[in-house]
Amino acid sequence: MNPYEWAETIFFFMVLLALIRPLGAYMARVYQGERTVLSPILVPFEKFLYRICGIDGNDEMNWKRYAWAMILFNLMLFLALFAILMSQHLLPLNPQRLPAFSWPLALNTAISFVTNTNWQAYSGETAVSYFTQMAGLTVHNFVSASTGMAIVIALIRGFTRRKTSMLGNFWVDVTRGTLYILLPISLVAALVLVSQGVIQNFGPYRTVPLVQSTSYDKPRLDGKGNPVKDAKGNPITDNVKVKEVTIPMGPAASQEAIKELGTNGGGFFNANSAHPYENPTPVSHFLEVLLILLIPGSLTYTFGIMVGNTRQGWALLSVMLLVLIVSFGILQSVETSGNPMLAKLGVAGSNLEGKETRFSMAGTSLFEVATTGTSCGAVAAMHDSLTPLGGMIPLSLILLGEIIFGGVGSGLYTMLAFAVVAVFVAGLMIGRTPEYLGKKIEVLEMWMSILTILPAGIVVLVLSGIAMVTPSAVASMANPGAHGLSEIVYAFASMANNNGSAFAGLNANINFYNILGSISMAIGRYVPAVAILAMAGSLAGKKYVPPSLGTLPTDRAPFAIWLMLVILIVGALTFFPALSLGPIVEQLMMAR
Repeated sequence: MNPYEWAETIFFFMVLLALIRPLGAYMARVYQGERTVLSPILVPFEKFLYRICGIDGNDEMNWKRYAWAMILFNLMLFLALFAILMSQHLLPLNPQRLPAFSWPLALNTAISFVTNTNWQAYSGETAVSYFTQMAGLTVHNFVSASTGMAIVIALIRGFTRRKTSMLGNFWVDVTRGTLYILLPISLVAALVLVSQGVIQNFGPYRTVPLVQSTSYDKPRLDGKGNPVKDAKGNPITDNVKVKEVTIPMGPAASQEAIKELGTNGGGFFNANSAHPYENPTPVSHFLEVLLILLIPGSLTYTFGIMVGNTRQGWALLSVMLLVLIVSFGILQSVETSGNPMLAKLGVAGSNLEGKETRFSMAGTSLFEVATTGTSCGAVAAMHDSLTPLGGMIPLSLILLGEIIFGGVGSGLYTMLAFAVVAVFVAGLMIGRTPEYLGKKIEVLEMWMSILTILPAGIVVLVLSGIAMVTPSAVASMANPGAHGLSEIVYAFASMANNNGSAFAGLNANINFYNILGSISMAIGRYVPAVAILAMAGSLAGKKYVPPSLGTLPTDRAPFAIWLMLVILIVGALTFFPALSLGPIVEQLMMAR
């Protein structure tokens, strides 16, 4: 990296670390019901919401009531978004008169946004109206993020409470997460993005003349949309001259802010954060990467405060930071080394194809590891254009369960599930009943941890295998061989782990991927969420066990290293064969 890229990267992590402590402390006060700087403004509105919704803010729930409230809330949100997508052509704020979604695409999109996945098998500027973007997608960006945060807060209460079955009130936790955390930060971030040139309007698309006209060969299609071929089997094309271009408009800044802050990732435009209307300047690029990591990182400090030992939170954060920085270093090194295939053609230097070079190679690499280490899925580069080993980095970060830093809430509770496994294994090694934060880790906690960690991996491997023997799924691959396998594994990994980014080169808008993708997104979100709440209920009912000489200290560097090894071992055992057949063998073929 050049001096500018070193300075940019170091400054970014300095800013991130400087913000984690104050925001983490603020979120702890919000969820503990303490007074904050926004209380005079928001408390009356919060109470008004409870009153009109018939919610008793003092009524606490056990884990089953909490889980049912979460599931029913998400079900209603899904049905509402599905209805909006299916009736989009009848709703207002649709100046381009965009048609309704097909039911498989509407199903996939509705589940995608309600699960905080934001997988998009469509192009935003050609498929989604302004009303759908705001009343449908942007609203779900808020509530899906606050749902994940509520679940991890319930788990933290499970560690801190003693001999009780109560974990708090789901409605209160979701409301406070939205009102006190997501809305204020998003408002400020949206204003900053607008100042940088991110568009925010409701005007119709604009058609403007090109300075210099161009032309291209367009394949001729028959009445069924199939290519027309000549007697020799070659496709027939028509030369089309282009003298003008249509520029999309819309309220992008408001969605951009929460899509990054809530680790949602659904782009207003198809090019996502590589589009100049979503990410126009180095300042907007810096802010968007910061927003992606801000809440997941700060929740570790919230965790430390709520369990009464901030060193516990710093230990988890150190694991996240170390893996993220190492991943960034590998990706940056591989991509700047260039492509030997291009070097043979006389194209030397870094692999710049598909990169947003206006933000520097380091800025692009940082964005890609941030968005795949979390469950964000926003992209500022074409992952399909990465070198094989370069593409393996974002794929591996997703396959690890997206805990580096993970989604808002979901990343931390998955990391805590790994911590429970690490403590349990360490306890078996020394012949002592494992304990974590003063609570004994027994059979139920282990089962729930397994149900949190493994379902997404099983879904990825099973559905990828089915796709490889399904003709329509194979036909959707733009590339054969190892690279095509990487495209499919990445797609199901992204959906099952609620990321939403795509490797590109794969046509996902077919019934196979829309339907099976919907199933994988639902399993990847709700099986771990319910398992975490069940574990929280079990932990809350246990008595506190004071630490002794035989207690494993979980707030020290040795445990952080052990936790990182457990994460990497589980990931390697589960996915190394798939990585070997995909990016690793492709890298060997490229080098040869």
